[in-house]
Parts: sequence; C-alpha cells; structure tokens
Amino acid sequence: MPNIKSAKKRVRVTEKKTLINLSHKTALKTAIKKFEAAVEAGDRDNAKVLFNEAVKKLDQSVNRNILHKNNAARKKSQLALKLAKLA
Repeated sequence: MPNIKSAKKRVRVTEKKTLINLSHKTALKTAIKKFEAAVEAGDRDNAKVLFNEAVKKLDQSVNRNILHKNNAARKKSQLALKLAKLA
C-alpha cells in the first residue's frame, strides 16, 4: 500500500477507472454478440441495425482509450464482412 497521499489517491482513481472501463468493454462485447447472433439467425434487417450499434460502441471505445484504433478498425472490418456475406 502506498504511504504518500497522492499515491493513495491514484490507487482510488485507478480502481474507479478500471470499473468504468470494464463496464464499457462489457457493453461492447454484448453489442458484438447481439450482431453475431442476428447474423447466425439470418435476420438481415436486424443485423444492419445491430451492426451500426456495434460500430458506434467500437468508435466510443477508441475515443475513451479503451481500445486501440487499429484494433477497432480490424473488428469493424470483420463485422462488415459478416454483414456482407449475409446479403
């Protein structure tokens, strides 16, 4: 445990940020899973809506520095490919 006051604060702040980032990651994974489930079911209209939602979550994750931009771009590309194969 840290002894210095500022170091103690950093520990508290880091714990809060970790929980926030974890909730954003969970929401992102859920959006991707919903999209993939729609693709598996062959529901093209619903898949398009869920694709847009998943892309939005990916972009938000990049802006919040949760994901690297190349990682998000790769995931968006993979999702777009799945959507294109559905058509």
